[in-house]
Amino acid sequence: MTIKAYVYDAYGTLFDVHSVTEKAEFLFSGHGAAISEEWRKKQVEYFMLHQLTGTYIPFSEITRNALLYTLKKFSLQCKEDALDSLMEAYLELQVYEEVHDTLHKIQKNNVKQVIFSNGTYKMLKPLVKKRELTDVLDILSIEDVKQYKPAPAAYQYAQETLAVNRDEILFMSSNYWDITGAATYGFKTAWINRGNQPMDVLGVTPHYIFASLNDLLKEKELHS
Repeated sequence: MTIKAYVYDAYGTLFDVHSVTEKAEFLFSGHGAAISEEWRKKQVEYFMLHQLTGTYIPFSEITRNALLYTLKKFSLQCKEDALDSLMEAYLELQVYEEVHDTLHKIQKNNVKQVIFSNGTYKMLKPLVKKRELTDVLDILSIEDVKQYKPAPAAYQYAQETLAVNRDEILFMSSNYWDITGAATYGFKTAWINRGNQPMDVLGVTPHYIFASLNDLLKEKELHS
């Protein structure tokens, strides 16, 4: 196997979307965890629906709309400054503890490393900069083609931009829907199964299952 590009999903894979819980709890005491869970659930549901219905809007708008729904669901009144504060939390998400060290070690192997995300560049660039990953990661966003993952056209865009064969890309995500899309398109895949969850029954088996990105360094055939 020759892997020429390591491609990472952003949200839930490198960056912990539930690190918004602290800000949500500060603004809405007693509701922080519930807001975080519902917000992410609706965010995924909304971009899937926009993709299926052919009504693209930027991921930043989807994220805001999902937050508005979430606050309505829990009957929480939110002033504009509080809403903006929660949206800004998405520009300051925490990385998982092993990410920084792992990506810098992989950099020494001279393999291209790229974020490929449904997020917009305006969401991703500040986040990568804040978490000091600009020296190891390039960024690709689906906003260039306005096709949300897991649509095949999204993965095709990534492959053509990287200018390598499908099976020369190792795509990593904690989201099984993303693994399903990437594997179906023809990428090598590694599911980052942080929560030790069972595989979804979708007829797709990842090439690798890692408990964290640390396991990527242990897989010798990927570094031969």
